[in-house]
Amino acid sequence: MAKKKITNIWSKDADTHFAEILEFLFLESPAAAAIVANGILSTIEKLPDYPFSHPVDRFRKNNSKNFRACIVYCYRISYFANYNSIIILRIRHTSREPLKL
Repeated sequence: MAKKKITNIWSKDADTHFAEILEFLFLESPAAAAIVANGILSTIEKLPDYPFSHPVDRFRKNNSKNFRACIVYCYRISYFANYNSIIILRIRHTSREPLKL
């Protein structure tokens, strides 16, 4: 029997954050924007293969262990993982204060 493919779903916040990050970087350096974009997208594309390989999100209170996070360059990708889908919740620069969740 074939293994069910887990899908990535981007929240509106994550989509907005990603666009804002790339817009900001592009103004400074188009090459840097491309490198960061490729790194983030590559990491997110691999999440369905090993959804629980990244550490539990330490900033999430009462975490059910389904909330995970990883860092690509200086950007923290927060996501919710289960065996059906991965929801990309937000992408934030690591220098920013974490949200109170």
